[in-house]
Amino acid sequence: MTIGVDLTSTSINAGLVEGGEIFRKIVEPFPYDKPLEETLDHIIGVIGKLMNSNIKGIGIGVPSVVDAKQGIVYNAVNVPSWKEVHLKEILEKEFGIPVNVNNDCNCFAFAERYYGEGTPYRNIVAVKLGSGLGAGIIINDELYDGWNTGAGEVGSLPYLDKDYEEYCAANFFRRYNTTGYIAYSRALKNDPEALSIWKEYGCHIGNLLKVILFTYDPQAIIIGGESSIAYNLFSDSMHNTLASFPYPETIKRINILLSNKENIGLLGAAALIP
Repeated sequence: MTIGVDLTSTSINAGLVEGGEIFRKIVEPFPYDKPLEETLDHIIGVIGKLMNSNIKGIGIGVPSVVDAKQGIVYNAVNVPSWKEVHLKEILEKEFGIPVNVNNDCNCFAFAERYYGEGTPYRNIVAVKLGSGLGAGIIINDELYDGWNTGAGEVGSLPYLDKDYEEYCAANFFRRYNTTGYIAYSRALKNDPEALSIWKEYGCHIGNLLKVILFTYDPQAIIIGGESSIAYNLFSDSMHNTLASFPYPETIKRINILLSNKENIGLLGAAALIP
């Protein structure tokens, strides 16, 4: 049995996992704006609630570039105090068992490949749409994270006047003085402005998927994250944008899927422990 921890900039989702099943789960707010020691104490406290003599290791996914071998977290997204955190060393010293740390999108991709929509495929890109934008890459059944665990940082690629994260994550909705959740709620009531916002959002996602097809040419692209709840509101414009991709056979063959498994990031984090 392992402990998986899916850390976001606002919450800690931790659970006891065995064989791809979660037997106990804890969800708590994460004090992202507090000093480093306070944030670490909170993580240690949550893990401590799950710890028992049968735990063989702890896997943790974080929204950041990570030195996966050393377990060092650099410049975690929206967590000001996390500039360079030797998380593996700190947690191994605290609990005395192996700890593996990786990027949250890599954990998402890993779990989709082995527990979710990606099980039929050997080559996938899993895209996480939420407050930020990132992706995890599986090539020939193996996680590809690059030399600095940054291979899936597609949000930082230049796009229009900024980058893809500006147009495919929370900042896009701020341009319209709203949030993704509010725009989603309004669109469900057929609000014309909200429907237009999601239509434009789908065009940007379509352009992002073109970049992924050019770069990785996967068998499947799996879309998850908070904004995926609105998939039905942006999928038509996304597909219409994809229709102009210069290689029509690629579009015919690509499988674009929606992540459906609950707690997929937590499962992926737990799977970091072999």
